[in-house]
Amino acid sequence: MNELSLFNNFFDDVLPVLPDYSFTRTTSLPKVDVKETKESYDMYMDLPGMDENNVNVELDHNVLKISSVREEKKEDKSEKDGKYLIRERRMANFSRSFTLPDDVDASKISAVFKNGILALTLPRTSAPEPKKISITAA
Repeated sequence: MNELSLFNNFFDDVLPVLPDYSFTRTTSLPKVDVKETKESYDMYMDLPGMDENNVNVELDHNVLKISSVREEKKEDKSEKDGKYLIRERRMANFSRSFTLPDDVDASKISAVFKNGILALTLPRTSAPEPKKISITAA
């Protein structure tokens, strides 16, 4: 495989609006940019409002999974500072999975989180040279 093949879960990019009895909800997933160089694949994911403690990155059998859960902060129940009329930012969670090509060196993957952007560097290994197999007479 020469290119990074990113196979998201079927529902990552195309999740329909799901009706519920009293409300409608949608899921929004962070978008990813992927750049290929001779040395590595570089991934950039926008995660505004999050920090490195909210994000989990793991690699399992050549599948890179990036996920997050941000719980609602407990608020003072008193109404001295006003009351909310709309609360849409209570919890944010997502999970994205990417199948990596065989030329990624899994032991050297690195991740940096800065200014709401998760940057992953996936170093490439050199492609193995073709091996000549000698044939012996039987």
